[in-house]
Amino acid sequence: MTQGLAVGAPFADPETTEPAVRLRQVVKRYGGTTALKGIDLDVRAGTIHALVGENGAGKSTCLGAIAGRVQPDDGRLAIFGQDVGAISPRRARGLGVVTVYQELTMIPRLSAQANVFLGQTKARWGWLRDREMRTRYAKLCEELDVACYPDVEAGTLSVADQQLLEIMRALIADARIILLDEPTASLAPHERNVLLNVMRGLRDRGITVLFVSHNLDEVLQVSDVITVFREGSIVLQTRPAETTKKSIIEGMLGRPLSDSAIQRRARPQSDVSRIRVEGLTVANGVTDISFDLAPGEILGLGGLVGSGRTTVLQALAGAVRANSGEMWIDGESVRWPRTPRQARSLGFALLPEDRKTQGLNLVRSGADNILISDLKAVSQRGFLNERRMTTASERAATGFGIKAATLKKPAGTLSGGNQQKLLLARWGHSVPRILLADEPTRGIDVGAKQEILEHLNRLAGQGLSIIVVSSELEEVVEISHRVLVLVEGRAVGLLDNADGSLNEHEVLQTIFDSESGGYSSEHHPSL
Repeated sequence: MTQGLAVGAPFADPETTEPAVRLRQVVKRYGGTTALKGIDLDVRAGTIHALVGENGAGKSTCLGAIAGRVQPDDGRLAIFGQDVGAISPRRARGLGVVTVYQELTMIPRLSAQANVFLGQTKARWGWLRDREMRTRYAKLCEELDVACYPDVEAGTLSVADQQLLEIMRALIADARIILLDEPTASLAPHERNVLLNVMRGLRDRGITVLFVSHNLDEVLQVSDVITVFREGSIVLQTRPAETTKKSIIEGMLGRPLSDSAIQRRARPQSDVSRIRVEGLTVANGVTDISFDLAPGEILGLGGLVGSGRTTVLQALAGAVRANSGEMWIDGESVRWPRTPRQARSLGFALLPEDRKTQGLNLVRSGADNILISDLKAVSQRGFLNERRMTTASERAATGFGIKAATLKKPAGTLSGGNQQKLLLARWGHSVPRILLADEPTRGIDVGAKQEILEHLNRLAGQGLSIIVVSSELEEVVEISHRVLVLVEGRAVGLLDNADGSLNEHEVLQTIFDSESGGYSSEHHPSL
């Protein structure tokens, strides 16, 4: 039984008469699609309120309506008791509503301080009051526990630091409500913790924080109230202490969730490795990386952002030049691939980290994106054969739960989960020997995440060797037979997960032991 407040009812708070945000019967339509179906929502002042749901559930549309970016077709919106009707982004900002989007708005060549005061500089008689701005900037850094020099170029900062600058900019604007859209999606674990602490600090100052997130662990950790959307409606409103991650997922999906995790197959035994790598080195990337991988095995690369995980995959895929390294495929020594074409000829296939810019042609159909991996298979006498194309694309798509109607739509119109399934179906059409999966579940909702992991597990069961990189260490250990831990471009541990007992804390401990100088080869004799 799903726990929480009454489904469909606005959150009622006895401690305050006027919520910071109140929506009543808000409706938004896009053509024949109703994105919001009469939403009733109260957001209490001085709280952290999370909006969760699958892609297309309506949570981001709801956030956009509050920000003034989306104009509802019907319903009422009130900010601190003031009925605002149709609101614009400018008016929303005037009411103290500031949005920090996933796509940050920093100007790279300007300093950190200049970006914080952008559009709201302190000046007198046409002269900038730099000392006043510097004092205010330093005070904000102290209040938020941010260490960022005012004169450093914003473009040289990490995504996490740039996000904090966006929040500082909001505070300069006297924000009373801060809207955050997927604030931790691109952050490393320690950076996420910093941001979550900043969110708590904002709440302690009386600022209302309303955020959209796919990361339910963080939602449960930091939120005061959680609102679950499904198909344009609110289906659950609850508090973290009154619910579980499973209950939230069931609300999002609208069906019971199995208690069982992925049925990861036993690590296959083979006399000959599918791939063996010795001494892989990429300048300013990784140094002396060695590993082997059996047919049907999944090897996870564990590490924090900047550890070299993606560099390893790119070197194997021929996307970056390896300075040195030896490679054996099925026991045969081969030349290291220097181009993606050479890597493909060796049997490598890559699921890139950024599917939209590196993996898909967004204006082409789903079918075209699948078949591009092997056009010869659907050609006849040098010409593409429409009948073969239809048959081949539907055959490949069926194995990954992609509907036939989806194949006709431009890839750019599909959800993140369906886009990722297209990339998997591409390699179901032209089957490789080694699949390199870089952040395979990034930016997709929780239901689709589980499907993607199950598909990878199924492909391994069919004999495909897979190397997985993910910032979600929980996913890495869930699906991998072994985990190679990287720190600053070097391998520091090879953790066995044959019995499925490995957890993400052991991976993190291996990382921290290495960083503190506590690592020794005795901890991981398999290296």
